[in-house]
Amino acid sequence: MTSSPLALYPDAYPSHYWDWRTSDDTTHTIHYVHAGQPHPDRPALLLVHGFGASTDHWRKNIDGLKQDFDVWAIDLLGFGRSAKPDLAYSGDLWRDQLRAFIREVIGQPTAIAGNSLGGYAALNTGATSLEVVAGVALLNSAGPFNDGSTLNNRQPSLVQRLVKWFALQDWVAYLIFQNTRRKSVIRKTLEKVYLDQTAVTDRLVDEIFRPSADPGAAKVFASVFKTPRGATVDELLAKLQCPLMTIWGEGDPWMKTRDRGAKFREFYPGVTEHYLQAGHCPHDEVPDQVNTLIREWAVSLELQSESLATFGTR
Repeated sequence: MTSSPLALYPDAYPSHYWDWRTSDDTTHTIHYVHAGQPHPDRPALLLVHGFGASTDHWRKNIDGLKQDFDVWAIDLLGFGRSAKPDLAYSGDLWRDQLRAFIREVIGQPTAIAGNSLGGYAALNTGATSLEVVAGVALLNSAGPFNDGSTLNNRQPSLVQRLVKWFALQDWVAYLIFQNTRRKSVIRKTLEKVYLDQTAVTDRLVDEIFRPSADPGAAKVFASVFKTPRGATVDELLAKLQCPLMTIWGEGDPWMKTRDRGAKFREFYPGVTEHYLQAGHCPHDEVPDQVNTLIREWAVSLELQSESLATFGTR
């Protein structure tokens, strides 16, 4: 048995596992990492990765925030070191996972920070779980608005629609997956979405590559293409009642961040927003700046009496 390339990086946080029992009485093994200690005057922090990433992608942020917060990072079902069952993946599934994790494992009011797909999952959780979520921070968050705008705020072309149709075929999705999981392709993709090319390290490539070799990873990839659209971002913002902060890496080639930020302001005027010189993953590319913003925002959050009552006094 060969050793994982991540074994070369001893400063990674120890793995923990939680058995999540869903409403249909199915149990899935969920991976997470934890650092820091609870503080009675501030919420815990839960960090949620984007598509194809994992808890490893938050390593620099855990390092920078663990002295001031009880910090948790989780692998969404189907990603990272979490189980990869053959099922229909959706934003609602990950919402239920995050809500249950806060209740059963973290056990205290929590602020959720999510990047890209993880941002949509975080917003979905915050909008429907006021009793456990103290605030939501979104970093280049994904998800459509009701006007039809998507991740990149452009209507798909005929070619893009054809590609999606082909991708719905299992054998095509498998071939696409096998190509995109190659380390050379992973590196090229990262180099397109990071402004600072020095942040695209061998370690980062290895951290994204490793879960793609797990049994079931290809079917997870195919399932995401088939996922029916869930609640739109504006629908979720209409339900959100806790503080919201958005952080945008302006160099993201997948998003028109200023336009997208304006949409968030339109539907949630109280949003706190920041624009940074970074790409799609500002938390990994400019972690010191992002850590400062998260720290200042999270310290200011008020813990609602309803949230404290949910967990009892600590």
